[in-house]
Amino acid sequence: MQRYMLHLDNGEYDRHDAPLILRRARLLAGESVIVRDVRVAQRHVELDITVPDGALKRAVSALATVGGMIDAHHITEEASPREEAIMDGIRYFNEERFWECHEAFEGVWKESYEGEKDLLQGIILAAAGLVHYQKSQDSICLSIFGRALQKLAGCAGTYHTIDVERLRDRLDGMVSGGGISTFELA
Repeated sequence: MQRYMLHLDNGEYDRHDAPLILRRARLLAGESVIVRDVRVAQRHVELDITVPDGALKRAVSALATVGGMIDAHHITEEASPREEAIMDGIRYFNEERFWECHEAFEGVWKESYEGEKDLLQGIILAAAGLVHYQKSQDSICLSIFGRALQKLAGCAGTYHTIDVERLRDRLDGMVSGGGISTFELA
């Protein structure tokens, strides 16, 4: 069995459709494919799937009515070089691929030094909150943003290309106002 993040074109869905798409995808994919989760971004629908070896093409074909194929990212436990993982994390965040962003930064966090740990956890929690936003779970998202703000409280400056104060202000505004939206990290 192989795990993939499958990205399909989003021509008609919004995040409130995630539960419906998940049920539909599970029916379309058949018994041999496990559809773990669905998240809806502005430009794509992300499906977290596990397929039997060699069956990705068949699964994509079965799911074609959800949306046309953009890409399939094979999920492996391979560690990326630190700078590459950070740049991947930023790119994933900006592309609304928040689950993958979380994973990329988690790999960096595991190898980080003490002062960097809270900053990375804050970024990871921001991405995790937006995963829930894409599934129309706003109260969970805001709760996770609150935890992210706690981690980011003592952080300042720029981390690679991330303006930490801007990130903190953006999260604080959403927690205070209750309105959530996606944004670019850098």
